[in-house]
Amino acid sequence: MSKNLDGKVAIVTGAASGFGRGIATAFANEGVKVIVADLQEAPSQGGFEAHAELSTVAEIQKAGGDAHFVKCDVTKQEDLKNLMEKTIGRYGQLDIMVNNAGIYRGGKLAHEFSEDDLEACWQVNVKGTWFGCQEAIKTFLQQGRGGNIINLVSTAGLQGHPKQSVYNISKGAQANLTRCLAIEYGHEGIRVNGICPTYAKTALTRELFDDKNFDEFFVESIPLKRWGEVSDVTNLAVFLASDESSYMHGVLVRLDGGETLCRYSV
Repeated sequence: MSKNLDGKVAIVTGAASGFGRGIATAFANEGVKVIVADLQEAPSQGGFEAHAELSTVAEIQKAGGDAHFVKCDVTKQEDLKNLMEKTIGRYGQLDIMVNNAGIYRGGKLAHEFSEDDLEACWQVNVKGTWFGCQEAIKTFLQQGRGGNIINLVSTAGLQGHPKQSVYNISKGAQANLTRCLAIEYGHEGIRVNGICPTYAKTALTRELFDDKNFDEFFVESIPLKRWGEVSDVTNLAVFLASDESSYMHGVLVRLDGGETLCRYSV
């Protein structure tokens, strides 16, 4: 257990499934009190969760951790304000904010995407992260002792990819938001960093994982020759949340098995 995480309080958005669920449970294992924020308590269908019959809160509590669910639509700023109020009301403080909630749209050339595709990515990935950061920063400033923000970005925020332009531009916005906030609030003791994974095994990518043609192509494009795991992300999130990473600030950490080191074709 990390000596400097025990007793801290974290919010993780999109924490019913996938990365968010993994981060929430990993934090709880370190002694963090976790607010699990999502649209629903049950995990999404088709994921890779070991205990999919349990909600994230139930899984944490079964292991002896402290967690509480708050329903939250990250596209609505009032929901984020309510999320902060309920966190402070229950635990009295906020130390870590993880903006994980996200949505993916892909499989089309740029001229084929609809306005709805663009709007979905912009609302959840950009505005959701923006509102989460804004409200967390307000809370951190009121507390007057700094804080820690971790944004789940993507390699899509660092480079171009074919047939997912609406997703990439939303992730590019997340990446630059992370940089801007780090510049503006570092002097307040508020650290801001981003995690940039490639495809990993979650409900969001289940269809691609089950497509043997895509699976073969993807694995061949990765120097480490494997898909990302939720644990790859959770281990990094715990490190970024802890004092062990206290001089990391404004960093977008590539977590991609070497994907962005080389070119590949579609």
